Amino acid sequence: MPSVCWLVPRVTQVMIAKLFYFLLISAVALPTKAEEGCHQLRSTAPFKIALFADLHFGEDAWTHWGPLQDVKSIKVMSSVLDDETPDFVIYLGDVITANNIAIKNASLYWDQAVSPTRARGVPWASVFGNHDDAAFVWPIEWFSSPGIPEIRCHVANSSCSEECHFEGTQRLELMKNEIERNTLSYSRYGPKELWPSISNYVLQLLSSDNPKSPVALLYFLDSGGGSYPEIISSAQAEWFRQKALEINPDSRVPEIIFWHIPSRAYKKAAPWFGIHKPCVGSINKERVATQEAEMGIMKLLVERPSAKAIFVGHNHGLDWCCPYEKLWLCFARHTGYGGYGNWDRGARIVEITEQPFSVKSWIRMEDGSVHSEVVLSP
Repeated sequence: MPSVCWLVPRVTQVMIAKLFYFLLISAVALPTKAEEGCHQLRSTAPFKIALFADLHFGEDAWTHWGPLQDVKSIKVMSSVLDDETPDFVIYLGDVITANNIAIKNASLYWDQAVSPTRARGVPWASVFGNHDDAAFVWPIEWFSSPGIPEIRCHVANSSCSEECHFEGTQRLELMKNEIERNTLSYSRYGPKELWPSISNYVLQLLSSDNPKSPVALLYFLDSGGGSYPEIISSAQAEWFRQKALEINPDSRVPEIIFWHIPSRAYKKAAPWFGIHKPCVGSINKERVATQEAEMGIMKLLVERPSAKAIFVGHNHGLDWCCPYEKLWLCFARHTGYGGYGNWDRGARIVEITEQPFSVKSWIRMEDGSVHSEVVLSP
């Protein structure tokens, strides 16, 4: 397999001075770096997470336009990272547009997408979206009289290059490449029995005052799409139920959940004709595009008093948070210049405070402005 270009991160003294919380990895089926010991993240301030959603690196990769969008997406992430200085980043799916990538090792584009976070020494985790391992889609115009254009099969701003290839890179290989080549990645393989669903795992956010007592549990679920249906399966729901009973049997620890494609509950919670209280947000420009079916995960979550909020991407023209039953359903903000839509780019920020416990969120735009602040859990 061709080599992948990557940067070795340098953790600055500023980052080290900010560390306060621990992240403990669990629920991993395959051997991982986490089994070598606990990873510590400390911060004297509340724990701040930046959500980068729908970057779509590699969009129209064979054109001049496509690589320019990736450069603009890097600028968005860099702006958010410098303005917010988060403790952690979550890549919330559709990191790449695999159906436009004509090289075998799509991890080269994935590597470009995480480069701003890695360069600043910020740890991250990722979940898959429906475009990340989608099969290459042959453009219909390639079969017209002009024929197939000259295809450039290399990654912009990278010394790595490959021959053109149209079979794509599967979820498992994308995750393997991210984990093995990035010491700052907290992404994990999910249990093998859940495959082809891959990005299913949980991170425990632990206090330095009592390392055995979690402050919050961050769950990551693969909502499918691409190489298999857009769905969170009943097997994934059962895995969540069993894992929650194992590590949070009394529902004492707050739980925050991240996946890419909205569940059908989002359509029920969606505001009509703008955004009105109690919903909070700035754009409501399209209908919610949901998973293909509901297989039990939402029933579990609405019945758990510890479940506080779900964060998704997928819909580029939505950035609202709305209450649903006893939890909040939130969209991120379209971060990348790849993908559809001309709405201004930005990122949703999630801030977790230990004492007293609270979860707040807002949106930081590329131009530095902030809006749509909301308290999701007092």
